[in-house]
Amino acid sequence: MASSHVMKDGPEPVPRMQPAMMMFSSKYWARRGLSLDSAMFDHQRQRHTGGQMSRRPSFCPINEKPDTESDEESGRTAVVFSLKNEVGCLVKALRLFQEKRVNLNHIESRMSKRVTNEVEIFADCSCSKKEFNELLQHLKDHVNIISFNTPAHVWSAEADGDDVPWFPMKISELDQCSHRVLMYGSELDADHPGFKDNVYRQRRKYFVEVAMNYKFGQPIPRIEYTPEEIRTWGVVFKELTKLYPTHACREYLKNLPLLSKHCGYKEDNIPQLEDVSLFLRERSGFTVRPVAGYLSPRDFLAGLAYRVFNCTQYVRHSTDPLYTPEPDTCHELLGHVPLLADPKFAQFSQEIGLASLGASDEDVQKLATCYFFTIEFGLCKQDGQLRAYGAGLLSSIGELRHALSDQACVKMFDPKTTCNQECLITTFQDVYFVSESFEEAKEKMREFAKTIKRPFSVYYNPYTQSIDLLKDTRGIENVVQDLRSDLTTVCDALGKMNTYMGI
Repeated sequence: MASSHVMKDGPEPVPRMQPAMMMFSSKYWARRGLSLDSAMFDHQRQRHTGGQMSRRPSFCPINEKPDTESDEESGRTAVVFSLKNEVGCLVKALRLFQEKRVNLNHIESRMSKRVTNEVEIFADCSCSKKEFNELLQHLKDHVNIISFNTPAHVWSAEADGDDVPWFPMKISELDQCSHRVLMYGSELDADHPGFKDNVYRQRRKYFVEVAMNYKFGQPIPRIEYTPEEIRTWGVVFKELTKLYPTHACREYLKNLPLLSKHCGYKEDNIPQLEDVSLFLRERSGFTVRPVAGYLSPRDFLAGLAYRVFNCTQYVRHSTDPLYTPEPDTCHELLGHVPLLADPKFAQFSQEIGLASLGASDEDVQKLATCYFFTIEFGLCKQDGQLRAYGAGLLSSIGELRHALSDQACVKMFDPKTTCNQECLITTFQDVYFVSESFEEAKEKMREFAKTIKRPFSVYYNPYTQSIDLLKDTRGIENVVQDLRSDLTTVCDALGKMNTYMGI
């Protein structure tokens, strides 16, 4: 996810924040007191231990009664919040629950790993959705809410063994990643074009609610966009499509007309994510799902491992349609989707995601930086000319022109050096990286992934949409069996070609 932004009048690019950096720059999060993977705790999160999941709680349990009903059936919800570690702090916090008449089934606490002198509380509640939303609004005035509806086992840790960060082992567990939002789309900075527009802010809250209520397997809710939102989309669509014939890569130009035909890509219509997701599934096996705001790099890349792209649905503010300080649906639909329909590009994206599973924070940052300079701001060579394939470029009029001009500094993509390149937030990039093809970039990333230290390899099983940990000979033998079956099919096809076609 990145942003559409444009060079204003004049020779110099107007400083603007690039949303890609809001997701992938450690410097950006540092300015907000957040770490690279601030949705997960450094040492007390759930860890993978060679395929066996530890259930030892890192909180101090008060109620050990096992859960016998699902959250939906019992009306149970959970919230994690932090408060200053002082005498009486917990009593004050629990009084907030009492004031809203919300029953507590289970509560745990631990010292914060993010802020010194603070304690973090996990509270499992029993109440209706309406009561829980009212409780959240009440809590926001008194404590810092870290997350909500997060399963208790996400906060568990293994006392012994390798410290491998938790990651989703099956596609349905992406609900945990996609709902673990660091900054919601309704929380606007003071310099945001829509900050003082109450109508716009309420509209953004609606999109947050849609995304947070979405779960894997459900159809994506269809949005009835307002005339103002459609006009804003139309301005962006019209201006960018003027540049694509001379600036976009051939894969992009091939898929955009197909999206117009099958998903309603046109100036006076904003495509629906459900239609886009069905189209992508048929073309490359990718799908999209709505997201409420910013995810940590670890959670975002985990989605790519399953060929799932977290996608915003809100539209930038109408007062400045050619600029957005965050990723919006114009960026997602025009920047990312056309190339996600290309099988080779989809494979490249997935392999970056697979490399991130179980990786250290340092390695995730390197992968995120490589993602930034390829999938967000990457260039390729076609017919002797530079062409853009990065979504941040393909959704930005100003930077798309700049990146393919004589003023841009262009280097060959090499993950070992690219991963150390600074990602700029308020200006155009100092350097862009070019690959001969997606295949070349993919092969380089495969070699780079071998340098990531983790006690296992991962294999995506497309039949079960799950991750197999390759940590022993049995797991490897299973993969070999699958490959042997595929090779048998290939050999049979070659034999028939030789017999019937004389090849």
